[in-house]
Amino acid sequence: MAVNSKQKGARFERLLASKFREHGYNNARRTAQYCGNTGDASDVVGLPYIHIEAKHQEQMQLYKWVEQAKRDATANGKGLLPVVFHKKNNCNILVTMEFEDFMTIYKGFEAERWNGK
Repeated sequence: MAVNSKQKGARFERLLASKFREHGYNNARRTAQYCGNTGDASDVVGLPYIHIEAKHQEQMQLYKWVEQAKRDATANGKGLLPVVFHKKNNCNILVTMEFEDFMTIYKGFEAERWNGK
């Protein structure tokens, strides 16, 4: 991977962590992924129950990225939901996950919303 590409990815990971903190997840941060130092393969940590794969690339490889997120999410044994946050230059951040994982999140949101009324 080219140095510029690594730097672009690192900037995106820092951006994601910053955005999560803006939404109240104050412990969100980019992880040190080299040499397995963190024990967590997430690119960014701080969202409970979510394994984050972050990609800032022009060529979308969503299925490959989701498979990577699934492998990494199960490898740590914590039962995290694998989610890919991705973007292209001059575009908004998008979020990709498998259907069943989305429904798990949505059902929790729906239950909270109805119970709160």
